[in-house]
Amino acid sequence: MAAGEGINPISQFEVRDIVPIHFGNLNLSYTNSALFMTVVFLLSAGLMLLGTANHALVPGRLQSAAEMTYEFTANMVRQTAGREAMRFFPFVFAIFMFVLFSNILGLIPYTFAITAQIVVTACLAILVNGLVVVYGIRRHGLSWFRLFWPSSVNIALRPVISLIEIISFLSRPISLSVRLFANMLAGHITLQVFGAFVAGLAAAGIFAVLAPLPFVMTIILSAFELLVAFLQAYVFAILTCVYLNDAIHPGH
Repeated sequence: MAAGEGINPISQFEVRDIVPIHFGNLNLSYTNSALFMTVVFLLSAGLMLLGTANHALVPGRLQSAAEMTYEFTANMVRQTAGREAMRFFPFVFAIFMFVLFSNILGLIPYTFAITAQIVVTACLAILVNGLVVVYGIRRHGLSWFRLFWPSSVNIALRPVISLIEIISFLSRPISLSVRLFANMLAGHITLQVFGAFVAGLAAAGIFAVLAPLPFVMTIILSAFELLVAFLQAYVFAILTCVYLNDAIHPGH
């Protein structure tokens, strides 16, 4: 959440150029969004590199955090898509860490909420579903498309079920991206509004009388948003595993 944006809660999501780079009509500028993506990458990579550098028998806090994150994601992949899906562990782990650190970093004042940008979440969702299609066809050939023609269903109902399956599959990128985007966008706007209430009442000189309520609500909402940040990263990662399971085991 960006602070100090006045009373306009939407201005915190504005993408601004930091290093303008233009080639004709092509805009390759380095933006605040790209900057915080870089920060997210450095934080997540730093956690794993520094946390696993010593291999101490009795792990410290950093090593414990790195190991718990690794085991949490590995168990999620194995339990959702089976041991065979562990070949996709680096991909799922990268997705989980990127979304998690982006969500948490966006809660810090004066930062940028990466996952509150629909273009970012849409690209992640399209990447996930593209991988499912490419790997499914590569592994099973054209027989992978039997995923949309369930043989266990009565032949009379099969066309209807097949249409539902196709629509459901095509809507995955939309639901996956909008779920993350909408939750983070709504949370940041709510925090911005309550923060503006506190600042406005304090500026009016009636902080002691009226401001404590929105101030307390802001603290509660911040704690709730921290929980949502983790839950949304978990949901995105586990749905990625579920979709990858369709590529590995299309008959299940």
